[in-house]
Amino acid sequence: MTGISIALVGAFGYAFGAALQQLEAVRAGATLKLVRRPRWWIGGIVGFAGASLHALALSIAPLVIVQPVSVATLVFAVPLAAFLRGRRPRRAEIIGSIAVAAGLLGLMLLVPARNVTPVLSNAAALGLIGTIALVVAVSFTLARRLSGAFKALLMSIGAGSVTATVSTFVRVVGGGMGGDLARLLTWFTLAIPVLLVCAVVLLQKSYAVGYFGIAYAGVQVVDPITSVAAGVLLLGESLPIGTGNVIPALVAAAVLIGGTITLGRMTPDHTRSDAVPDTIADVVETARI
Repeated sequence: MTGISIALVGAFGYAFGAALQQLEAVRAGATLKLVRRPRWWIGGIVGFAGASLHALALSIAPLVIVQPVSVATLVFAVPLAAFLRGRRPRRAEIIGSIAVAAGLLGLMLLVPARNVTPVLSNAAALGLIGTIALVVAVSFTLARRLSGAFKALLMSIGAGSVTATVSTFVRVVGGGMGGDLARLLTWFTLAIPVLLVCAVVLLQKSYAVGYFGIAYAGVQVVDPITSVAAGVLLLGESLPIGTGNVIPALVAAAVLIGGTITLGRMTPDHTRSDAVPDTIADVVETARI
């Protein structure tokens, strides 16, 4: 329960930080101009705090338990993004967010919990990074040919796969430490911040398209599914077995897909004339509306 509680608090922080950063990414674009915008940094700090709590949870509990909790960020993030733009969340946004979260949570809950010490060989780690790099290259290349929700969704697939890789490496380093700080002296530890920076850049690019609901949902779907796959294929964690899991899995998948489609049909939030607060006090005041 400790790992789940920490992950849940971290989920809210990550969601709030993402909503703040999306406001800036839409207005300034995913460029270096963002580093001159205080609110983007505030969002980054809040999101980093949430991600740090998520990392702490990963050091306590396995991927297949902690990653599903991150689904809660979707329920938080979409309404928060609407409030911060000075409007009420649309009914379709709420329904779509809940549907995606419920569907993904249903899928994740089918995964049996078995806490094993994570071990990842150098070859497997490099293979994972290479595979994810290919996914990013393909998704962003295709995204350049598209626009609107499909562009945001493809970019979020690339971004989500990288955030999943970060979670996998954090799980290996944190879960395999066993109280011995000397075990942190590995290239895995050095790879985490590099991958994290790549994930942040890709996330900003997906946010800048303007379809926050679909972009964020895409990341939250791809991240845990990829993490669970990595946990099963590389770390020896378990997957559900038995025919009794097939029907619930199909139902959960249908709900998830339906919610994703609903979010994908939303109007983009990229109108520069929207009432967007410019100071910390304005951010807090807007969030109270």
